[in-house]
Amino acid sequence: MKLRPLLFILAACIAGSALRADEGMWLFSAPPRAQIKAKYGFDLTDAWLDHVRLSSVRFNSGGSASFVSADGLVITNHHVAADSLQKMGSKEKNILRDGFYAKTQADEIKANDLEVNVLQSIEDVTARINAAVPANLSGADAALARRKIIAEVEKESKDKTGLRSDVVTLYQGGAYHLYRFKRYTDIRLVFAPDQQIAFYGGDPDNFEYPRYCLDVTFFRVYENGQPIKSANFLKWSANGAADGELTFVSGHPGSTRRLLTIAELEYLRDNQVLYQLGQLKREEVLLNSWSGRSGENARRAKDELFGIQNSRKVSDGRIAALQDPVFFGAKVAAEKALKQKLADMPGGTEALAAYDRIAAAQKVIAGLAHRSRAINSLNSDSFSIANRLLRAGDERPKPNGERLSEYADARRESFEQQLFTDKPIYTDLEILTLADSLTMFVADLGANDPVVLAVLAGKSPRVRAAELINATKVRDVAFRKKLYEGGAAAVAAAKDPMIEVARVLDPESRALRKSFEAQNEIKQQAQAVIGKARFAIDGTNNYPDATFTLRLSYGPVKGYVENGQKIPATTNFAGLYARAADQDNKPPFDLPPQWIAKKSALDLTVPFNFVSTADIIGGNSGSPVINRAGEFVGIIFDGNLQSLAGDYGYDDIEARALSVHSAGILEALKKVYEVPALVAELTAGKR
Repeated sequence: MKLRPLLFILAACIAGSALRADEGMWLFSAPPRAQIKAKYGFDLTDAWLDHVRLSSVRFNSGGSASFVSADGLVITNHHVAADSLQKMGSKEKNILRDGFYAKTQADEIKANDLEVNVLQSIEDVTARINAAVPANLSGADAALARRKIIAEVEKESKDKTGLRSDVVTLYQGGAYHLYRFKRYTDIRLVFAPDQQIAFYGGDPDNFEYPRYCLDVTFFRVYENGQPIKSANFLKWSANGAADGELTFVSGHPGSTRRLLTIAELEYLRDNQVLYQLGQLKREEVLLNSWSGRSGENARRAKDELFGIQNSRKVSDGRIAALQDPVFFGAKVAAEKALKQKLADMPGGTEALAAYDRIAAAQKVIAGLAHRSRAINSLNSDSFSIANRLLRAGDERPKPNGERLSEYADARRESFEQQLFTDKPIYTDLEILTLADSLTMFVADLGANDPVVLAVLAGKSPRVRAAELINATKVRDVAFRKKLYEGGAAAVAAAKDPMIEVARVLDPESRALRKSFEAQNEIKQQAQAVIGKARFAIDGTNNYPDATFTLRLSYGPVKGYVENGQKIPATTNFAGLYARAADQDNKPPFDLPPQWIAKKSALDLTVPFNFVSTADIIGGNSGSPVINRAGEFVGIIFDGNLQSLAGDYGYDDIEARALSVHSAGILEALKKVYEVPALVAELTAGKR
């Protein structure tokens, strides 16, 4: 992976310097109108922004999407939909692998426990949140006060509007915005291609380019048993994006860390990311080995294994960036430059002192991290359910503002939907993952640790995992509902062994969380001070780190040069067949049989995938790519290897956002899958 193009001092961390090229994951409430007008001559009007915002969709399972017809048709990535496709499938009908098409609305399959959100409004509540947290409060007391006021604001909004209401922390605590979402839970599958073409090239080609992936899936959103009428949807562009054309990306980037201090980045480099990488590699080996034992094992583990492999590559990219002396040196230089400006400005000493408070808090967090990871490491759906049942029984009787945030009233509907899902949970896979995590639990804490002794109860990790998974009843939805409704007394009376293990771990898990929250509150308050000083130097033309809320990015369709070789902006169907031939059509470069059979019907010159300079990160998967006219011209599905440093900074030299081309999607739907009703709905905007 090449990081040398990131020699620039990262603009997101430098006060007083212009953002680089088309950098930014911009708030819809503070879009970069002036930059776009000056560079591209395009007016980002309120009407255009409102239309795009209301056409954009968030998948709460992690990812983005958009409405593409008036009848609630939504397009996202196949890999974003994979969790739902996996749950719909069975040993006899492998939808994730083989694909699906509903010829009529009656044939559409409801997705299990899927929630999608559409952003309705944004309100700045910074003053109200901060006013409820007196400056003289300690870290722990301040964290509780902030939790109370956030819960109050969210509940008040939910009760008043009926909308999902989330207070979002921006600029590491420099601002708080209230996001209101229309929430939909009746989501039905319309079309998914074969996984082999959706993820063509598999793990070897993941985060690479050129690519040849039909990474798309279509759902339909229902309400009250009927497809919703989408007043706002993106008209489909049959021609799609052209080389050099300005495009926009409207999606939900998960998280970035561009505004962190050097003390925080050093912790990520030397501690957190390395730990995550080791854990992911261990889990990948475990699931690969288990999947190789049978086709049914492979089907059951497919989605989870893909997620682990994807995260492992992301972590590889992150650690490569953080360990690169030039890249990290640029971050150090950026912070030094900002500190020098702070030292020379009135009141700057307060901001300089804030850096010291962050460093001290980060040191405390580093001391807590090892034990916290171990205490919270048990990996199985059964344990997760048991833990939520235990905590729900304890949290629900408390005043709303004193609960753990995920149990607040404003989040109750989403919480209950996840808790009572009847998704398939496989006993053998549960035993495998729980045994592995118990093994590491012992390794991390030591076999004689009192908590380890209590959890294992005199058994080995493998024996204890099998015992717990086979004995627990928490996989029974009716049992879960009974305990949830009965509260703490019913949970205690059940004497469920998995819940009792959760009870052993809960006191220390809560104590560690409280300590983390206290230190994070110290960091948030300090970051707010730094943010105010940065605004005094830079003005307000900066964007906050990503928070899995709707953002707007932009940039032209543009190729790049890698290792002296010119990489074109687009690929086409001819390139797909050439790639398969070069690899002797062997996995993971083999073509599905219908793609071989339909080759002669295809126009091989039609664009398939393309790249742009849009600033994206994980969570943007499924985001629509939009032209000036507000039309759908593609869908984000990946970034290249060079883009993986985007967690910490933006680069437009080699880093690129990867998309499936709208013309390529239509070509495949018409001539390979022969789904005329879906094509007609896309091109007409109405079924």
